[in-house]
Amino acid sequence: STANAPEDDAPNRYSRTERTTYSRYSRDANSSGSSLPSNTLEKRIEELERELAKERQENARLMKMAQDKEELIGKLKEEIDLLNR
Repeated sequence: STANAPEDDAPNRYSRTERTTYSRYSRDANSSGSSLPSNTLEKRIEELERELAKERQENARLMKMAQDKEELIGKLKEEIDLLNR
């Protein structure tokens, strides 16, 4: 279970950074008189945040699968060693 701890921390750390970055972009866009309305930018940001969350979930799922397979490989290697003896 300790192997999952870094994964659990990563989304929180990234979310905080992204929120800061997103709010900076919104301020910059508003102050510069961007051609895109801020609500369009906010919708795009929300869309990207949802996409990012899905990708993070998929990444966590794949990491778990890889970890499970590595554990299985280790167990099978041990079994092969026992059978060879």
